[in-house]
Amino acid sequence: MFFASDNAGPAHPKVMEALVRANDGHAMPYGVDPIMDDVRTMIRDQFEAPEAAVYLVATGTAANAIALGTLAQPWETVFCSPEAHIHEDECNAPEFFTGGAKLTLVPSIDAKMTPDALRKSIAYEGGRGVHGPQRGPVSITQVTERGTVYSLDELGALTAVAREFGLATHLDGARFANALVALGCTPAEMTWKAGIDAVSFGGTKNGLLGVEAVIFFDPKHAWEFELRRKRGAHLFSKHRYLSAQMQAYLTDGLWLETARLANANAAHLAKGLTDSNDAQMVYPPQANMIFAEWPREGHQRLHDAGAVYYVWAGELKGDDPAEPLQARLVCDWSIGADGVDRFLEALRG
Repeated sequence: MFFASDNAGPAHPKVMEALVRANDGHAMPYGVDPIMDDVRTMIRDQFEAPEAAVYLVATGTAANAIALGTLAQPWETVFCSPEAHIHEDECNAPEFFTGGAKLTLVPSIDAKMTPDALRKSIAYEGGRGVHGPQRGPVSITQVTERGTVYSLDELGALTAVAREFGLATHLDGARFANALVALGCTPAEMTWKAGIDAVSFGGTKNGLLGVEAVIFFDPKHAWEFELRRKRGAHLFSKHRYLSAQMQAYLTDGLWLETARLANANAAHLAKGLTDSNDAQMVYPPQANMIFAEWPREGHQRLHDAGAVYYVWAGELKGDDPAEPLQARLVCDWSIGADGVDRFLEALRG
């Protein structure tokens, strides 16, 4: 009953098998291995972007921060929601890798920026001449850190605002596959066809051991990203072990299969929570992450039964058994219906 994070789940067996195969013999280092050649082709095909520049790093923070460092100058600001992963969970890595660019927090609804709020925030910045930050890229987290998903129309509306001001748009897709299967669209439709310029294409949360792709749809950014990745100490020598994971991820739709499993687990859990009558959804659950609240006594039963998840708001230890506490529950591909059912049974007592 582990619902703390999709980072905590196991790597898929097919990924481990691919690593064993990649470990046979010798291969050139630093991303010139033959497996990486295949990965570039596979990603370009999936995204319908034959000219895209494709690179791998080991962590989502590296993917986001180095991509934004490539898109933003040190004197610029990056526009994002207050709940964006680059703001909440990356220890100022974007500011560090951009050389000092700041983050401007755009008001959000259900953790999603709105076009009007983005336009107002961009209009405000850049109006103080040399004395204020200059306008920089927009960064969108998809799936958001509250489990909501931007529709294609919402993405297109935000990128249209960015283009009004001549700004690039970055998509933080740590849970890219979960959003994609939730929307039932293609990778191209959720990225460059919606106006996205660069993507952090996640795999670690969705069945990989540890690898993320960075994709620039305009290859003009390629050389600068390569230099920033090396300077930032994120160019792997034995790169084939990153390449092998991503190759397995993309082979025969494994990345979509694991995302569908994770989303289905979350949908099953959300329905069970709603049917319990004690639980209320805080945000609409749209992918593999749920925010819900129910009485303290239910949380205490779950923790006593060995359930692992974050109590997001409120204290587990308290005197009032009826006080509602908020939980964050994240499903990965491996939990299965049985794990969800055990959780719901423990909640009901």
